Amino acid sequence: MEQDVESPAIIKKPKLPKQAREEDAAQPLSEKERAKRVQRYVQKDGKCNVHHGNVREKYRYLTDLFTTLVDLKWRFNLFVFVLVYTVTWLFFGFMWWLIAYLRGDLEHLSDNKWTPCVDNLNGFVSAFLFSIETETTIGYGYRVITDKCPEGILLLLIQSVLGSIVNAFMVGCMFVKISQPKKRAETLVFSTNAVISIRDGRLCLMFRVGDLRNSHIVEASIRAKLIKSKQTKEGEFIPLNQTDINVGYNTGDDRLFLVSPLIICHEINQSSPFWEVSQAHLTRDELEVVVILEGMVEATGMTCQARSSYVSREIKWGHRFTPVLTLEDGFYEVDYNSFHDIYETNTPACSAKDLADMTNRSRLPLTWSLASKLSQQGLPESEREGPETETETGLDDQGKSQQTERNGDVANIESESKV
Repeated sequence: MEQDVESPAIIKKPKLPKQAREEDAAQPLSEKERAKRVQRYVQKDGKCNVHHGNVREKYRYLTDLFTTLVDLKWRFNLFVFVLVYTVTWLFFGFMWWLIAYLRGDLEHLSDNKWTPCVDNLNGFVSAFLFSIETETTIGYGYRVITDKCPEGILLLLIQSVLGSIVNAFMVGCMFVKISQPKKRAETLVFSTNAVISIRDGRLCLMFRVGDLRNSHIVEASIRAKLIKSKQTKEGEFIPLNQTDINVGYNTGDDRLFLVSPLIICHEINQSSPFWEVSQAHLTRDELEVVVILEGMVEATGMTCQARSSYVSREIKWGHRFTPVLTLEDGFYEVDYNSFHDIYETNTPACSAKDLADMTNRSRLPLTWSLASKLSQQGLPESEREGPETETETGLDDQGKSQQTERNGDVANIESESKV
């Protein structure tokens, strides 16, 4: 007789990403090895270090053909530009030659009484040249269409319309490619390092931005994000998790008037991702701060974006930026030689949370501090007050008994006098 045997349930652990597995099995590395191992999400020049692989739906690129052509590299863009014009000229040149061949114009080249579709068209080369003259509206006057060729008139209309569309598309593509504000971001500079120091009694993360051109960025705004992988309480690994860093959104300090270099400040408070980060923790942690500067180019009105990033080794604890703005005779001068310079300053190595706790303890009232001191010494306050209260109550009881005895003596004397 067969018996049912219960097989033990096999629970397969989810396969973690490669980065999560490497972190679990990571061994303590030296500072040089860790510096080499740090992989940037955004390069210092603003290029995103992300490559898209295994994209199967590549037809989506053709649905937005204009953007696809604009995003191509210059060598491919120029190749497409020349290819489109050459193909259209060859195609319509072949159509003009075909009309002349079908009508028999090529057979009556020496017949002066014959009216061809296009005068002086004697082969494919001349048809190709007539196609170029027609589409580019050069009109040399040597080759011209006659009124005895309706099919030629129809082809002329088609080539004129299609030629205008091709010109608008390709010239517009080249114009947008040339006027892209990517090169404008080359003159928007970020400091090489970010710093953490005390400002107005609080720890702050700071970095500096500047504009090298005299034409300003209109409606400039700055924002920052912390890029750091994390693992949730449920065990889910989130690679390159993005957390907003407040650089003055609530107060409007993120809106910049970028005439001279500015120091962007992030106050490390309870809502900051650096609230519990100390100097020792910063040197061990692998994180990246991405900063994004956006605005409109004053000359063209196009939106420009400049990006940079700071990894943990580029965030200097206990430093400040060297001033670069000086007052000269009638104007202010910016010394960009000192733009990236920093200097050390006295800064506690603890986190902002620990610094806030120490500050709160120093501001406690005297009674609260005495009570806490007694509790730290292990003597309850009730035990300290016990003997004192007992002596006070004993003295009160003795006073009351003496008072009653005196009242009784007075009452006896009064009764005896009455008798």
